[in-house]
Amino acid sequence: METAGPEPSLYTVKALLVLDSLGQRLLAKYYDSTFPTAKEQSAFERSIFLQSQRAGGEVMSLQGLTVVYRSSADLCFYVVGGRQENELMLLAVLTCLLDALSHLLQKQVEKRWLLDNMERTFLVVDEIVDRGVILESDPQQVIQRLSLRVPEPAPYGFVLFDYLSGSSEQKDSGNSHK
Repeated sequence: METAGPEPSLYTVKALLVLDSLGQRLLAKYYDSTFPTAKEQSAFERSIFLQSQRAGGEVMSLQGLTVVYRSSADLCFYVVGGRQENELMLLAVLTCLLDALSHLLQKQVEKRWLLDNMERTFLVVDEIVDRGVILESDPQQVIQRLSLRVPEPAPYGFVLFDYLSGSSEQKDSGNSHK
């Protein structure tokens, strides 16, 4: 009788991390007890950051875990899964996260913008992964669910026109009631 390997599980993501260009934690969500203490988490984050700086790819194996990562400006994004985890699924989570944040931060996925929008960033993460289960990999669905439609600034002329036309409509409606 052959052994089929580990049973498939919905709990595919062990951690999701965002580190700055110095390897300091900006956001970290650990979804299981692989790294139960803050000290172990910090050591893992240091290790993953140093390894990713040397590796130069998008996928690596570290401490028996599968890690997909990508850098954007002054940030490093990591999605961590188990040894047998499908890299493409983890990469889909990473891509969804980056695309949703890119929309949220108006294409500027940088440290200062991320810090200014941290509460929304946590909402994006929570819409994508919940307790290690991948909920969504389509960034448009995440954006739509959170109603993160960032309004485009209107050209000055249209704002002035809207203001003038709105005030003239108010005067007209005010005169009709008299």
